[in-house]
Amino acid sequence: MSARLVSGVGLDRILAPIHRWIWRDPGRRVEKLRRFGETEIDGGRDILRAAELTPDPLLRRLYMLHAIDEHRHGVLFRKRAATLTRELPADSRPTADGAWLAPAGHGLDHLEVGQESDDRLLAFLHVAEKAAARRFTVYRDVMDHDTTTRAIFEDILHDEMFHMNYTLTQLVRVSPQRHRRHLWRARFSRLWKAYLRVAVAIAGVIGSVVLTIQYFLVLPPFAFLAKRTARRGSRGWIPIAPERNDSITSQY
Repeated sequence: MSARLVSGVGLDRILAPIHRWIWRDPGRRVEKLRRFGETEIDGGRDILRAAELTPDPLLRRLYMLHAIDEHRHGVLFRKRAATLTRELPADSRPTADGAWLAPAGHGLDHLEVGQESDDRLLAFLHVAEKAAARRFTVYRDVMDHDTTTRAIFEDILHDEMFHMNYTLTQLVRVSPQRHRRHLWRARFSRLWKAYLRVAVAIAGVIGSVVLTIQYFLVLPPFAFLAKRTARRGSRGWIPIAPERNDSITSQY
C-alpha cells in the first residue's frame, strides 16, 4: 500500500496551507521535530511494554518490531531537530507552533497499556497509525522547502503503512466478531481527545482576549479615580488638635 492511499481529503489536508505556514518557520520546525521525537520514543516504550504483557507470541514479535520502529523515528526526528538548531540564528526565537493544529506524531495519548486487552490496544494503534499516516503525508507534501526533513517523513511513512496494516490484520484475527466495535470506540476516543485539545486552545485565546479587554477598558477608570483621589488628599503630616494628646483616663 502506498502513502498515496492515505492522503485523501481530511482535516489535515484541508488545513495544508496552515501546516505549510507552521513548518516554514525554522524555529517552529525545530520545536515540532523535537516534540515528534519525544512522542515517538514515548510511544515506543508503551508498545514495548505491551510486548512484555501480551500472551500472544505473534503479537509479541510484531509489538517488538513496532517499538523498534518508533524508537528509530524518534531518533531521526531528534537528530534533524539538532541539525536545524545549529543552523538557527543566535537570536532566533520560536513563535507559536500551532501544536493543536499540527499535533506531534500519534503517541498513545496516555493509554494505560497494562490495563488494555490486545484487541482494544490493536484497535487504538490502528486508528492512531492511520491518522499518523494521513498527517505525515500532508507534512511531507508541504515540506518542499526542506528536502531533508521531507525525506525523513517519506521514510517513516513506509513504516506507518506496515503498522497500519498489521494492527488491522491482527485485530481481525484476535477479535473476529467485535473488531468493528473496537475500531469505532478507538475513533471516538481520539475524536474526544482532539476536541479537548482544541477546546483548551480556544479557551486560552478567549482568556487572553478577556484579560486584554479588562486591562485596557476596566482598569483605566479605576486608575483615573485613584489618581484623582490622591490629588485631593493632603500630603505630608496632618496636624491634630492638642486635646487629643491628653492622657487616657478611662477605657472609653
